[in-house]
Amino acid sequence: MKVIVVRDGSAILFSEFGQKPVRAGDVILLGPNVLCGSEPEGHITVTTIYADTDYVIDQAFWQYAGLLHDRLDAPVFVKETFTEPAQVIRLGEHHAGLLMPWLDELVALSLDDEDARFHRMQALWFAVVDRIAPHVRVTDHRVSPAQRARSMPVHPRVRRFAPARPEAVKVREALSGAIAESWTLKNLAGMVHLSTKQLSRMFVDAYGKTPLAYLTMRRVEEMARLLRETNLTIEQAGRKVGWHSRNRASEAFRQATGMTPSRYRGLQMARNRNSA
Repeated sequence: MKVIVVRDGSAILFSEFGQKPVRAGDVILLGPNVLCGSEPEGHITVTTIYADTDYVIDQAFWQYAGLLHDRLDAPVFVKETFTEPAQVIRLGEHHAGLLMPWLDELVALSLDDEDARFHRMQALWFAVVDRIAPHVRVTDHRVSPAQRARSMPVHPRVRRFAPARPEAVKVREALSGAIAESWTLKNLAGMVHLSTKQLSRMFVDAYGKTPLAYLTMRRVEEMARLLRETNLTIEQAGRKVGWHSRNRASEAFRQATGMTPSRYRGLQMARNRNSA
């Protein structure tokens, strides 16, 4: 996951929550592999902390040890409690300003590979989280694993700590190797000799979302690459990844990234001009 602290300036943020303005004093929380982009309004300065998902889950386990039976319960608890894959916390410039010395020291220590002080970095991380955690939104209504697995566009790594079943691996490889194929759940289940319910349950346990939601995610990622690196039209890029309708491709892309394909391409072109 990512914790992004806006230190100065402002921007428009694009993600599955749509478009939101962010400014100095805001903290952006992004779940694992959440697609997110931004358009600076003049300029913006941020500090980003990348936190390993398993590391965060371990912390959640010890925080809620009184409620959880063992470590294997923690991934499910986290998925059901923190269901929003992207949040913007309006911490305010004064409160965010208190984080700056800790963030600066974290950055300095992370760049010092030879003499990085592990325990000091942990202390700084906990100090930052202590300021942010009270403002993180949680859900009172528990979302089932099946419902969470169908949410877009996240494919969290939070899952049971057991090797992925060979059937799930085979289906993932098939989807990744041919994203433009007209896959159906029935066809995929037949490939590995399982029922559709068995395959869905097994795939969710292994990869955090259903096979068809996983396919949609891969298509969006590839379509974004085509929009960045080629001159294909939006319709052509959509067809290249398996969507035969421009409307379907645009809607899936917008749900996953918070912006339309044309908006995404426009931002990339503007960035390329600015960096030239």
